[in-house]
Amino acid sequence: MATEGSRLLDFFIGIHDPRVIGRTDHDLVDILVMALCAVMAGAEGWDDIEDWGIENEAMLRQYLRLRNGIAGHDTIRRVFEVLDPKEVERRFADWVSHVCAGLGGRVIAIDGKSVRGSGSVQRGIKALHVVSAYATEVGVMLAQQRCEEKSNEITAIRALLPFLALKGAIVTIDAMGCQRAIAQTIVTQGGDYLLSVKDNQPKLHEAIQEFFAIAQAEDFRHLKPQVSETLDKGHGRLETRRCTVVAAPAYLEELARWKDVRALVKIEARRELGAKVETETRYAITSLTPNAGEILRAARLHWGIENGFHRCLDVAFREDASAIRLRNAAANFALLRRFALNLFRLDKSSTKSLPKKRKAAAWNVNYVVELLNLRPLQEI
Repeated sequence: MATEGSRLLDFFIGIHDPRVIGRTDHDLVDILVMALCAVMAGAEGWDDIEDWGIENEAMLRQYLRLRNGIAGHDTIRRVFEVLDPKEVERRFADWVSHVCAGLGGRVIAIDGKSVRGSGSVQRGIKALHVVSAYATEVGVMLAQQRCEEKSNEITAIRALLPFLALKGAIVTIDAMGCQRAIAQTIVTQGGDYLLSVKDNQPKLHEAIQEFFAIAQAEDFRHLKPQVSETLDKGHGRLETRRCTVVAAPAYLEELARWKDVRALVKIEARRELGAKVETETRYAITSLTPNAGEILRAARLHWGIENGFHRCLDVAFREDASAIRLRNAAANFALLRRFALNLFRLDKSSTKSLPKKRKAAAWNVNYVVELLNLRPLQEI
């Protein structure tokens, strides 16, 4: 972890300070490092960060200048409100691309999540919504793009893709991201896509449904389908998935404007819990060559983003309960959680779960120092 922590602080130091030069009592890097340490240890707001800093001031002075002591909660809040989230997002993506270069893993899931507590119906404030790119096989978030007030996930995904190193990767996106421009960008950047198709692309969805219906009625004559199945048991539940992949037919007009569509995908899921049986059928298009096993694995990894990423933010970091509503502050605080989550996930010295690692950070300040590779001032 030493290299990763050191590089993280280098990127923190490079963040532009928007405050008036010569009229600040606290260095920006001091506030950012203290805030990240506090969030790793359980802080959920500005007061928590200040309190953590006061309790650990003696330790922090070994690593930070703290030329006017610990910044107050109002100062911390104001700093996070004036910081440009777009720059912090860029710094985050640069740091992750550096530390994750050798981690391996090919599947990148892109999905959106709302920070529910950041909204207020009474005040007419919409909840902050962010789109994240998640390296599913290593459990690390690669980059984040917030949705602007009058924009949507499609625009955010298009803004997010240039931050990602996609060469050799499989990008999986739900139906919202099933857009021709997004498919084009992924292929142009050297990646492959697996895009869910639903009613937001009605003609394409209908054409694929009809294609598979006719093909199955004729027992896939002359089509040479690839089929892969999985079976999962646990907690009294039996879940089966069947993935059928067929090379994209040249005669299907609806595919003509999609970049490099090589296969059509049908995934049938059946979930049994006691006497209750649920079934679901999903369709997708992909630039991958027909390989049912690989495509089903990528689809399953995408579905895991809910438990491996979104649920962790809500359970371990209580993200949905956060009542920080100022736009920049909410976005920047969300990034602090993701910095912390990545640092815990990148720590291979312990096999503890994420909640236990966060408890360890709360109980043992040296663990935080180790993860961030903080160096005493005299050694810098």
